[in-house]
Amino acid sequence: MEGGFTDASAPAGFYTMVEGLIAALVLIALPIFAIEVWQLWSRGKLDGSRVRGMLTNLFCTIPYGLVQTAVGGGSALALMGVAAFVPWSIPTTWFTALACVLLVDFGYYWEHRLGHEVNWFWASFHATHHSANHFDQTVGARLSFTEHLLNWPALAILFIMVGLGFHPLLVVSSYGLVLAWQQWIHTETIGRLPWLDGWLNTPSNHRVHHGRNPEYLDRNYGGILMIWDRLFGTYAPEVTPVDYGLVHRVESHHPFWVHFSVWVKLGRRWVTAKDWAERQRLLFGPPATLHDPAPGR
Repeated sequence: MEGGFTDASAPAGFYTMVEGLIAALVLIALPIFAIEVWQLWSRGKLDGSRVRGMLTNLFCTIPYGLVQTAVGGGSALALMGVAAFVPWSIPTTWFTALACVLLVDFGYYWEHRLGHEVNWFWASFHATHHSANHFDQTVGARLSFTEHLLNWPALAILFIMVGLGFHPLLVVSSYGLVLAWQQWIHTETIGRLPWLDGWLNTPSNHRVHHGRNPEYLDRNYGGILMIWDRLFGTYAPEVTPVDYGLVHRVESHHPFWVHFSVWVKLGRRWVTAKDWAERQRLLFGPPATLHDPAPGR
């Protein structure tokens, strides 16, 4: 992380520790995935459809990574440019680092919520992730490459935080930490954790988030913390078994449909809309509007 820009005010070894924590959160997925595969195989559930779904998830990382590499440098330069014009700065200490993570997590809650509740954002960067009809570590890799181009709420979080005076490297690290936390929670191998479920984003809470059950739709948006969901009334505990995927499921494993099925629906509704008011509602309304009069996504 320190290759792009440096933060002289940070405590010695601070970013090395952050890098290690992010790496550990990502690498813990490997043993969890091994357990998942063994459990699926031993229960006779590792069939062709499940394997194809896993491979599709992993394949998504290729275009996602390529686009991230292509636009990442420009984003870093833009953040440094903003920082250069901000007339104040917040030194990076352990306290301000914690404050930065909390603020980024709060911003992520709203980014994530917009990704579910506004069709443009739902199609742009989040429907792909929720289109998997199963739940395991590979689902964490099921990300749309268009996210790096169209996820404006995420960019807003980064620029606002830098505008507040936090160092760009700290802001990017904090956002990376929020994202890294969410890899290991894509699993059914870890049950409920009663001492953590109430305030942290755990596997149980994230299973709810991926559910197509009516009582689970649009719940548990937090990245690391569930306190935002509790504060804004979007929290739901895992009570009934979770049925994964979109309400209007994507059964195909073809990369085109995985990435663009919601765009196709949005485009078709846009073309047949009776007026511009309806087109505006389609763009900025909730996903349910794509399937009126049917509820859900």
